Amino acid sequence: MKVLSITEPYATLIANGVKKIETRSWKTNYRGKIYIHASSTKIHRDTLNNSELMSLFDLNCLNYGFIICSCTLKDCVSIDDDFINSVKKNKNEFVSGFYSNGRYAWILDDIKVLDKPIKAKGHLGIWNYER
Repeated sequence: MKVLSITEPYATLIANGVKKIETRSWKTNYRGKIYIHASSTKIHRDTLNNSELMSLFDLNCLNYGFIICSCTLKDCVSIDDDFINSVKKNKNEFVSGFYSNGRYAWILDDIKVLDKPIKAKGHLGIWNYER
């Protein structure tokens, strides 16, 4: 299965249904089922200083180093001013991403938390997980 590693707290925000758009500096042509992996990278200082973002999750419930949910990567769209303005209507979604012109929005759907998280070492890009 395809997997995308995402730093915390963003992976957990996806699993919790708060975040349905993953923002990236690169686009993908892949569409379909994908696992979300919470990378082992610790929370960045800028994130810790963002009280709005920090209020969206419990710091004690993060999932470093585990595949935590599955979803469908439905689309990948270029971010422009119109897209940014539409996302701003959902405050939690907006604060959970890095929206600027030229970046890409990966649209996630059908998010399902795994009954048992899977310990895994993350990788850059989209990678394959074999049980």
